[in-house]
Amino acid sequence: MREAAPQMPVGANVAEFTVSELSGAIKRALEEGFGFVRLRGEVSGFRGPHASGHCYFGLKDDRAKIDAVIWKGVYQRLKVKPQEGLEVVVQGRVTSYPGSSKYQIVIESLEPAGLGALMALLEDRKRKLAAEGLFNDQRKKTLPFLPRLVGIVTSPTGAVIRDMLHGFEERFPARVIVWPVRVQGETSASEVAAAIAGFNALPVEGPLARPDVLIVARGGGSLEDLMGFNEEIVVRAVAASTIPVISAVGHETDWTLIDLVADARAPTPTKAAEWAVPKFSELAESTEKLGLRLSTAARRALEHARTHLKAAARGLPRLQDIIALPRQRFDACEKRLGRALLANTRAHHTRHIRISSQLRPNAILQRITHAHERLAVLDARAMQALSNRVATQRRRLDGHTKLLSSLSYQSVVQRGFVLVRDSEGRTVRQAASLHPGDRLELEFQDGRVDAETKAVRLGGREHKSADQKPDEPTAPSPFRRTRRKTSNDQGSLF
Repeated sequence: MREAAPQMPVGANVAEFTVSELSGAIKRALEEGFGFVRLRGEVSGFRGPHASGHCYFGLKDDRAKIDAVIWKGVYQRLKVKPQEGLEVVVQGRVTSYPGSSKYQIVIESLEPAGLGALMALLEDRKRKLAAEGLFNDQRKKTLPFLPRLVGIVTSPTGAVIRDMLHGFEERFPARVIVWPVRVQGETSASEVAAAIAGFNALPVEGPLARPDVLIVARGGGSLEDLMGFNEEIVVRAVAASTIPVISAVGHETDWTLIDLVADARAPTPTKAAEWAVPKFSELAESTEKLGLRLSTAARRALEHARTHLKAAARGLPRLQDIIALPRQRFDACEKRLGRALLANTRAHHTRHIRISSQLRPNAILQRITHAHERLAVLDARAMQALSNRVATQRRRLDGHTKLLSSLSYQSVVQRGFVLVRDSEGRTVRQAASLHPGDRLELEFQDGRVDAETKAVRLGGREHKSADQKPDEPTAPSPFRRTRRKTSNDQGSLF
């Protein structure tokens, strides 16, 4: 028998890893072992993009769940955005997040899982836009009868544009401007919306004229191929368009959300060209019929007017009968006019003779003399009235002057009294309003003197100033009566 090998400690020869090294090795193993995978599952825990623009949610089925990440740039390019509970098929690469020891799938593309899920998504979007009133018939505009310029939003390389241009040539040659866009793919929706907004942004009168009607066209295809015309950005662009829009996406059996919001929905792109302009032959035939009806109606109107004029002419009186009476009146007036002029001339002659008799020199001289005498009398009366008025006003003025002199304080000062004012020029009427140290002004008969209050006597009591010593004699008060040797020896009133 072979001898047993010596026992070694478990894991003694196993390489040692750090946590970061092990997490990195697992991450590389996942990425190298799986690479890109296609995964089907139900969106779970989706709450919209993060503040950074990235999306974090989960994909699950009835037995398992895996974390999923959509980076900001990828999310903006997705035709179908993830929604809570939506079953989707995604493509991405499996990796791990070492910070939480979780594996996840970084999604590069996303699409609904089957036609049923896609139809459910369209129904939800349709209900949302319908609730906003975007599909109401009241907001839809009438197509112009004869547009000067037709704008077409479609692919410039497909058969659709050729069929539409051929339709214009057959019905009514019109000016057409094409805005090239992709009608399928990730950028289809944004390009169509930008084209519609661009046409609306053109000035009405500018170097590039603004179309009178727009046609959004695309050939037939599967529901997935037409998803670009079901995007909310396209529907809102059509709703905001001030130019009438005709939708011509797919065949008659196909439908998209743009068909519901457009002002008209054509079953095919060729039919949209026929709706945009009238048929030239029909228009010419209609114009010819209307011209014939107009000429017939004009001829009948002239005949009716001619008949009515003849009937009215027969009922009118003859010209001689109309002017007979005015002519007779004119002759009578002519006869009376000569006699009236002669009588008027005689009346004016008599009046002139009467006026001339009143204009004799002696009569005028007498009137001047009488007026001169009356003027002299009035002048004398006016001078006498003026003298009396002046004398009366002089007497009133003398009376007021005497009264003013008797009431003025200056007359009191003339009798030997003094007027006392404080430093602000106000008259001092009571000793109680003064304090020691106040500046005063004394007005005498012959001038003014500045003084300062040393003490105030009230009721026989003397209040001395704070800076006066007890043994100093009290200065004579300026409020004592200043006596002036007059006949009555009267003191100051103040």
